[in-house]
Amino acid sequence: MWALFEPIHAVTYFAPECRAEFERAGLRGFWRGYFGGRSAPFGPVGPGVVTAAFFGFSPAMVARALPGVWELATPQQVLAARSAGARAALIRLGGTDEEYAEAAELARRAASAVELEGKPLAAANADLPWPDDPLSVLWHACTVLREHRGDGHVAALTTAGLTGCQSLAWRAATDSGRDVLQPARGWDDAHWDRAIAGLTERGWLDSGGRPTATGRAEFDEIERRTDDLAARPWRKIGSAPTERLAELVRPLARAAHTAMPDRTPIGTLPRP
Repeated sequence: MWALFEPIHAVTYFAPECRAEFERAGLRGFWRGYFGGRSAPFGPVGPGVVTAAFFGFSPAMVARALPGVWELATPQQVLAARSAGARAALIRLGGTDEEYAEAAELARRAASAVELEGKPLAAANADLPWPDDPLSVLWHACTVLREHRGDGHVAALTTAGLTGCQSLAWRAATDSGRDVLQPARGWDDAHWDRAIAGLTERGWLDSGGRPTATGRAEFDEIERRTDDLAARPWRKIGSAPTERLAELVRPLARAAHTAMPDRTPIGTLPRP
């Protein structure tokens, strides 16, 4: 299911409608929109909270955006821009309230079933009022589910003893590339090289920086644990509603994925 709700959520970062709404609210530039939009459910927080919750960004990069964005727009204004942009993007991609009313209700049921203990981003989004129209409900539900899975992934990574920079260096070695992820997360060469050295020492990378069989196997276990932590809402609503939701949202998820850049600052998006 992650491969379906992740692209729908991610329109908030890359769709032109979303960028335009953030700029209208006063947040010019991709990263102001990203940090402001994603952290607004917390309220006017500073960089420490966001560095911890987002995991993987250098503290210096987060501090360039926060708390400064709250001098440009309030969290409430940013949340309104986020919602308006996402709805406009989904409409452009072919979504209508009538067509996605059933999907919105099923997604809301799933999002309402997540467990929130130790899931700060999911909990912050779940605390927001539900929108009124089906497309906005669908996007909000996908966001709660996405952040719930992400919170669980951070828990799995930290339990495995990985730092944020190490998790990015591993992803760079396996798919996204250092040239994309290092600058996108704000790490300097010294921090990045230490992360590579740490991965090499634990046997995840060979001397040439390539993933080892040990590294792949241990990271596969992290992904398995992440999937297990994310499974509760689907178990709770049942297999038939889950399969029906997948059937309903797949066209919109595919349209959203097709509209995304091939390589993004947030990493490679799953293909629906």
